[in-house]
Amino acid sequence: MAQDTAQQAPAAPAAPARALLPLILPAVLVGVGASLLYLLVSGLAERLQGVLWGPLPDALGIGRYSVLWMMVMLTATGIAVGLVVWKVPGHAGPDPATVGLSAPVLPLTVVPGLLLATALMLAGGPSLGPENPIIATNVALAFWLGSRLIPRMPGAMWPVLAEAATIGALFGTPVAAALVLSEALAGRQLQGALWDNLFAPLAAGAVGAMTTTLLAHPTFDLGLPPVGGHPGWGDLAAALVVACLAAVFGMCAVYGFPHVHGAFRRLRHPMLALPVGGAVLGLLGALGGHLTLFKGLGEVETLARNPDGWTAGQFATMAVVKLAALLVAASCGFRGGRIFPSVFIGAAFGLAAHALVPGVQPAVGVAAGVLGVLLAVTRQGWISLFTAGVLVASPTIFALLCIASLPAWLLVTGRPQMQLRADGTSVR
Repeated sequence: MAQDTAQQAPAAPAAPARALLPLILPAVLVGVGASLLYLLVSGLAERLQGVLWGPLPDALGIGRYSVLWMMVMLTATGIAVGLVVWKVPGHAGPDPATVGLSAPVLPLTVVPGLLLATALMLAGGPSLGPENPIIATNVALAFWLGSRLIPRMPGAMWPVLAEAATIGALFGTPVAAALVLSEALAGRQLQGALWDNLFAPLAAGAVGAMTTTLLAHPTFDLGLPPVGGHPGWGDLAAALVVACLAAVFGMCAVYGFPHVHGAFRRLRHPMLALPVGGAVLGLLGALGGHLTLFKGLGEVETLARNPDGWTAGQFATMAVVKLAALLVAASCGFRGGRIFPSVFIGAAFGLAAHALVPGVQPAVGVAAGVLGVLLAVTRQGWISLFTAGVLVASPTIFALLCIASLPAWLLVTGRPQMQLRADGTSVR
């Protein structure tokens, strides 16, 4: 009887096709533009990195990854980015510690300085990725251009298209964009069905991903030995333990974030905070080796090519140093995101587990380690699952990761995030 009288929430009405079709062209334009900007900034940064860490130290007779050159380069990068933050109009945007993947619409005057600071950071070696500043730049450009070229489009649509397109371009697949956006839309009162709301962003993400794929041929598959046959109980236990321990490990940086950020904030000037931060990163690079520098994707491929090439202690040292480097780089003012270095941290953590307990398959250890660290650092469940899963070419890994994500999520949910408010306190 109660079931008969229960009021059922009405289903969200579907948008007619004629309302969705006009969104395709803007989505295509934003997708292509977002991908091209990402490829341009990344390509220029890679060329500059090749000079700064190759012919230049060779010409000076200094080892490319010697302690001296790491100290010089990281400190010089801090000085260069500090000058941009200090002198360039817009000051390279807001404090990066206060910004996540969803970017506010920045004034257009901020864009040149933000791009310059990002390119210098990527080339110089700090442990941050390009995702946050590239998303912020694409959001600003899409909003500014779109509002003028297609004024009939709702202004709120342009940032969503830009975020989806950039995430698709970064990961080489629109699935990542769809997952992130569906998570963002989950808490909102949607007008229309979920897929109607995802229609235009998914188109932008797909075009961004295809543009990147056609021009750059990216891949996230690390080439690790696949999980053989059906996963056993040992694989499930390994995934659960590694993911939970990696999540706790990542939370160490989260809890330390406001304190380290506060210490750099007390320096009060970018020409103090960034060079000091660069010098600290140089010392950390000397401790952990050159693989702990840069955004981490190329370096994690080096680890994956030889999962038995280092001892458990060496893998653990790289994970600890990279986590500390991420914490310092994100606190002192370098412009960059935290997803890509977290992948290296999780992979090193998982390979340390494999080296310590050979029964932990490398693919399981890496995927579970990346999952745990990303859950702690990003608090994005879907993007953590997706990123961890695509690193390993094994369809069975997703079942293990879905189960392992549950206790790992219980360890991180409701706790501080690795993002700060303007007053320096943690976002929850």
